[in-house]
Amino acid sequence: MNFVQTSVVASQQLDQGFSLVAETEDFVLINKAPNIDVHRDGDIPGICERVCSALKLPELFLVHRLDKVTSGLLLLAKNTEANQQLSALFRDKQIQKYYLALSDKKPKKKQGWIKGDMERSRRGSWKLLNSQQNPAITQFFTASVGNGLRLFLLKPRTGKTHQLRVAMKSLGAPICGDELYDEASRASQHERTYLHAFALSFELKKQHYQYCCPPTLGALFLAEATRQQWLLWQQPELLAWPN
Repeated sequence: MNFVQTSVVASQQLDQGFSLVAETEDFVLINKAPNIDVHRDGDIPGICERVCSALKLPELFLVHRLDKVTSGLLLLAKNTEANQQLSALFRDKQIQKYYLALSDKKPKKKQGWIKGDMERSRRGSWKLLNSQQNPAITQFFTASVGNGLRLFLLKPRTGKTHQLRVAMKSLGAPICGDELYDEASRASQHERTYLHAFALSFELKKQHYQYCCPPTLGALFLAEATRQQWLLWQQPELLAWPN
């Protein structure tokens, strides 16, 4: 098996909505900016249209999604075969994903699991239940980065809508700037929701790919203490994840 590994990768800014991390014959990997929708919003093009235009590609396929407020690694297939294969990997949980999040609240616990069914709540939000019929499952670490902030490294084991944002709220530590799940953030001065798709790894056509892309927007993410912590986490698959 061939192995392609990158630690912290540099990305090439091609559009205000994204920068290019990697491109192969089968996929494009981008670093999506926060507050950019993956789908077309009225007259505003979606991310596939933007990337196609910038790279002069005839089409791209969205094989997974990020919330509009979330930045970070987004994988786009370049052809039908790759779309089917990558979609199957996501469906079968064969793609490992890791996220960074910041909170200014103390969590109920500093590491472990967050598990529970999710159901719709008010204003388009979701809530975590105690039941376990078809639960959302997330593993996490945290570390203090000073000034009352904690950085979280999140590993979703399932792919539910708003899963990580709901998980953080259930810990009593909603994400900074997340106006949907943190009432305090609605009146805050945070310029973004501090959730970032940080790393992913997968195998495609007998080749293993592994990428880690740091956040590039948001003063709290770019603070030196925060940066020093995520540098320690840039190979998240090698960490001793809590059982």
